[in-house]
Amino acid sequence: MFHQIATHIQRDIQLEKAEMDEFLSLLVEKKVSKKDFLIKPGQEVQYEYFVVKGCLKAYYLDKKGNKHILQFAIEDWWISDFEAFFKNEPASLHIEAIEDSYLLGIKKEILEPLYERIPKFERFFRIKTTNAFVALRSRILSSLQMDARERYLDFCATYPSIEKRVPNYHIANYLGITPESLSRIRRSV
Repeated sequence: MFHQIATHIQRDIQLEKAEMDEFLSLLVEKKVSKKDFLIKPGQEVQYEYFVVKGCLKAYYLDKKGNKHILQFAIEDWWISDFEAFFKNEPASLHIEAIEDSYLLGIKKEILEPLYERIPKFERFFRIKTTNAFVALRSRILSSLQMDARERYLDFCATYPSIEKRVPNYHIANYLGITPESLSRIRRSV
């Protein structure tokens, strides 16, 4: 379990063994069963989580009770209600396990002292935040520039392992289309 996050980190920064050992000692293990929640609206969000095993979705409910999926997270991805995490506000998102999931969390209050002791981690988390920003911007642009069929094909090309693991109605929701529209698109591809 810790080997997976160590490998993940070493893709972006090189650490001495003592630095990695210190980081790993700061992580907390979290198991979330299928259909259970990691985070619910109104909760204080103290952790960001690395997915060791499983699949989760982050979504919000609008005023009419409609679900809007913002993110999926599978192995080697990070998930949290990042706005709540960074701004010290109550959560506005639901984060729910689609599969039984095993996570490693790091507490926000630990990060600043970690950055001071081992500045390489500030670089690591900056890279992760930058990549998340770029992915979000790309998603917004695709919703503005592409039709539903193109968005689906782009989703499949970008996230092939998610497309195979997540129910179609979740993918349709993520793409902003109805499950029926997704079925028609899939038949035509």
